[in-house]
Amino acid sequence: MKVLVTGAAGFVGSAVTRRLLAKGHSVRAYLEPGASDANLEGIDVERMEGDICDAGALGRAMAGCEGLLHLAAIYQVWMKDPSVMWRVNIEGTTAVLLAANRAGIGRIVHTSSIAGVGVRPGGEPSDETDVFNHFKIANDYLLTKWASERVAVRFAEAGSPVVVVNPGFVFGERDRGPTPTGRILVTLMKRKIPFVGPGGYNVVDVEDVAAGHVAALERGRVGERYILGGHNVTHEEFFARAAIVAGVPRPGRKVPSWMIEGLGLVSEVISDRVTHSHPLAPHKAMQYGSIKAFFDSSKARRELEMPQTPLEATIEKSVRWFRENGYAP
Repeated sequence: MKVLVTGAAGFVGSAVTRRLLAKGHSVRAYLEPGASDANLEGIDVERMEGDICDAGALGRAMAGCEGLLHLAAIYQVWMKDPSVMWRVNIEGTTAVLLAANRAGIGRIVHTSSIAGVGVRPGGEPSDETDVFNHFKIANDYLLTKWASERVAVRFAEAGSPVVVVNPGFVFGERDRGPTPTGRILVTLMKRKIPFVGPGGYNVVDVEDVAAGHVAALERGRVGERYILGGHNVTHEEFFARAAIVAGVPRPGRKVPSWMIEGLGLVSEVISDRVTHSHPLAPHKAMQYGSIKAFFDSSKARRELEMPQTPLEATIEKSVRWFRENGYAP
């Protein structure tokens, strides 16, 4: 089918675009005006520029398309002006889905995040039935991803052919930002992580996430959500394994959550009053990072046949790409 991909030049979006082409689909990439499309170099896609809230531009981009993959979003754990994130992530999702309804798009995949899924106590893996429960510690990113997913679900309930996917912490090639996820690995490679705190996350390969997206487009059940996850690892385990692959020292000192969260508070004060730039460790991001955000992706493996790349292979690809492109020594 002919598929419109919003955010097609991004880290995950470009991997999805390549997967679509490999599966025989044609792709029209909807790009932010003036944004780099370096991740699309060397592949045959039609490019169109437009604001994510521009109804007219979205309508023109969707003309003749049968499918839609909506990935355009801002992924940051801190912004000086978070209103931009709210506009793109929530208003943008609403504008895209309204335009898709008008265009009669037959298959739609909305990219949410595990940030929109609730976390169970004690590290028990969450599944698609767990509702968001992070209101006390949620930053703007978590809140906007949760809210934009609710928008997508409401469209599905009203009859739109929407499938929701919730990727985990994505690693892999072409993370040009890098994303907050990729910065974790880059910081380790620069030997700037002196200690490790409690908690953990679900690490997944970007190619596996791309495969999950395309499978959701082709055969995902309308109105359902699918966790596109990989490996549940504690911070300590991830850093230990990543340090071996990267050939750098692993963080040796373990510190409690209150110290991690205190660092977040101090770094935000310094950022707000002194540097006026991105804080070293945003407070709410440190709070979320101190819990075991573990997830069960068996539904995606069962219904979408989502692959599971070994953790070391994903780390190795990421480390190699960051070094080859000058992000880390």
